[in-house]
Amino acid sequence: MSSDQALPAFDTLGLTPPLLKALEVIGYETPSPIQAECIPLLMEGHDLVGQAQTGTGKTAAFALPLLSRIDVSKSVTQMLVLAPTRELAIQVAEACQSYAKFLPNFHVLPIYGGSSYSTQLRQLKRGVQVVVGTPGRVMDHMRRGTLKLDQLQALVLDEADEMLRMGFIDDVEWVLGHTPDDCQIALFSATMPKEIRKVARQYLKEPQEIKIAAKTTTATTIRQRYLPTNNSQKLDAMTRLLETENFDGIITFVRTKVATTELADKLSARGYAAEALNGDIPQARREKIVAQLRAGKLDILVATDVAARGLDVERISHVINYDIPTDTEAYVHRIGRTGRAGRAGEAILFVNQREHRLLRAIERATKQSIEKMRLPSQRDIYETRVAKFKQRVCDVLAQEELDFLMPLVQELQQERDISAEQIAAAFAFMAQGSQPLQLKDIPVDSKRDSRSQDRQDRQDRQDSREPGKRRDKDRSDKPRHKDTSGLSIDAKPLKDFPEVDMRRYRIDVGYQHEVKPGNIVGAIANEAGLESCYIGHIEIFDDFSTVDLPDGMPKEILRLLKNTWVCQQKLNMTPLQPGAAQEKLGKEHTKPDGGKSKPPGKSPQKRRSPSKRPLGKTEGKPAQVKAAQGKAGHGKSGQSKPKSKSGAAKKPRK
Repeated sequence: MSSDQALPAFDTLGLTPPLLKALEVIGYETPSPIQAECIPLLMEGHDLVGQAQTGTGKTAAFALPLLSRIDVSKSVTQMLVLAPTRELAIQVAEACQSYAKFLPNFHVLPIYGGSSYSTQLRQLKRGVQVVVGTPGRVMDHMRRGTLKLDQLQALVLDEADEMLRMGFIDDVEWVLGHTPDDCQIALFSATMPKEIRKVARQYLKEPQEIKIAAKTTTATTIRQRYLPTNNSQKLDAMTRLLETENFDGIITFVRTKVATTELADKLSARGYAAEALNGDIPQARREKIVAQLRAGKLDILVATDVAARGLDVERISHVINYDIPTDTEAYVHRIGRTGRAGRAGEAILFVNQREHRLLRAIERATKQSIEKMRLPSQRDIYETRVAKFKQRVCDVLAQEELDFLMPLVQELQQERDISAEQIAAAFAFMAQGSQPLQLKDIPVDSKRDSRSQDRQDRQDRQDSREPGKRRDKDRSDKPRHKDTSGLSIDAKPLKDFPEVDMRRYRIDVGYQHEVKPGNIVGAIANEAGLESCYIGHIEIFDDFSTVDLPDGMPKEILRLLKNTWVCQQKLNMTPLQPGAAQEKLGKEHTKPDGGKSKPPGKSPQKRRSPSKRPLGKTEGKPAQVKAAQGKAGHGKSGQSKPKSKSGAAKKPRK
């Protein structure tokens, strides 16, 4: 389909009426290019290979046609989606639930490492038509017999290249080898490395290929910035931006209708002229709100994507993405409300820790880098208020005749024996209004400012590194201790987070199992819910490996990791003590003199630096570990060893 060819309507693609009704409620009007290409092919039952960036609408491209073929009268798994991360699994599951809103008795379940087994087992036993999960946890449920795929109709591999990068490709092939021969398979990937093409050739039957080129662009007159912030801190961050940004009119985008009214009410309570605009607002009321915005009687409009379509107001200086859009096209349309007709504009994007993947997708699609900004501090707010106050004084002096007030000032000086400076200070105090100029009166926690700034400074140092460049040979300086053999026993400190104490663990998987550092990182990150930047030094030997993890990991998480499988091997993770005996690392590598040798013909394989991810650290401990401690006992770690029958991979389909 050419780029200038008109896209068909959703109701011409053969989708079922309940799905079309859901699309109308959501606000989808016309399909994106990848949706227009993929939906008819998947509706006809073809296997498919789709190459498209995140944010092009590919979730709807595979979910809508495959959901149209779901038989809700059967409480069996008919559709399985494999995703590289828990965040994407949740996102896809939520999208499926939205599209199937009007399908009776429809159930979708996200399954991923680090979450409660009991909840997943209960829902699987009840029966779900769609399962969305990470490869490791899907394999685990298949081995346990709690996830049965004998009636599976469709399997989707979402972001296959990301699963390859994280070391999950072997797990993906294992799942593919245990699906029914007549199962329809759709593979989506932003890039097509040779390993992904090999999987497609081996497991897909005469697949149709769709490639969507990213043509999304944004105006060069718009300055784009993003602000790292947690969801609970968004309102505070928004208030600080309104204090320090020099704005005229603002459109703030949120995801839901309810959020428009909630945020508008909160901003109004803080003294800002704000109104909500969503699809439920009558046309007459909408026209009045837009007129107020144009006339300068309204400063902030809080809107959804659908409600803001076609909105063109010249005085819009800022677009704030309070909620990050999941579609890159939506982002471009949002920020296009400013910087129009060659005028300058500002676009600010709020991004939490789990949304950096969407941020990178927007940057890739728009081919533009989005500048990171710092949360305005207490000092910034004070200086902005003082600067505005000084400007007001200068404007009055330039525009008003003040001679008639001079006698009053002189009388006060003589009667009260006070200076002109004191009188001016009193007038300034009276004129400051609701925005105090005294630093101590600003209701902001300066300690939190300091901590937040420290975290941002560390992130800035990390982001400043060249993409793909290894931070250091082994992510550390020199080991703190070495035994007499020269092999480090103590954990090496993280170079970027030396304040986080590390501990070294032995795991029972090595070269002979064909393990790679990415396999280990991916398994630990998904099962323990630990950001990869906190997974330290990794060395791989013949039949075991060592890995450094933050000290103080909850016992429940360690038990879970102990029973985790990587490359068909149970990790059996055990901690090593500083100065531990040589036997702790395995006698098979002991020299005659008691020293330790490297695996024959190979040097210990070391882990490359992980891709940059948002960091979450609280008081010297990773936020993920803190969260795990708070959820201790919710996850079950027992994972049964696969039996020989189920462990045999199925032959590739012809």
